Amino acid sequence: MAQKKTSRALMRASRHRRVRQKINGTPERPRLCVYRSLKHIYAQIIDDTSGATLVASSTTILDVRQQIESGMNKIAQSRLVGKVLGERACQQGILKVAFDRAGYRYHGRVKALAEGVREGGVEF
Repeated sequence: MAQKKTSRALMRASRHRRVRQKINGTPERPRLCVYRSLKHIYAQIIDDTSGATLVASSTTILDVRQQIESGMNKIAQSRLVGKVLGERACQQGILKVAFDRAGYRYHGRVKALAEGVREGGVEF
């Protein structure tokens, strides 16, 4: 009998559940969560105790889209999203976050976003 294949999305979801058992956003150290689609990248800083999103940024937000140049690749766009998110977080007084990579490998666009947030002034 053939083994049933598990899809990439299901494997990522199970990794995310496993990571979320350990990482939790508090008011002192909220959680920075990343979602990566094929075309865009989204990031938000969440306080899990109140269930509120404190700061968010993505490649679909108007002021970020205006900063994206026509020849910019997705890694450079991710770094820009991270930098904008870091600057917005510093304006609201958020200086430390817990990084939740949501089951994605810390590589490529996720890594670029994390470096951009650090450039914006937030520390993990």
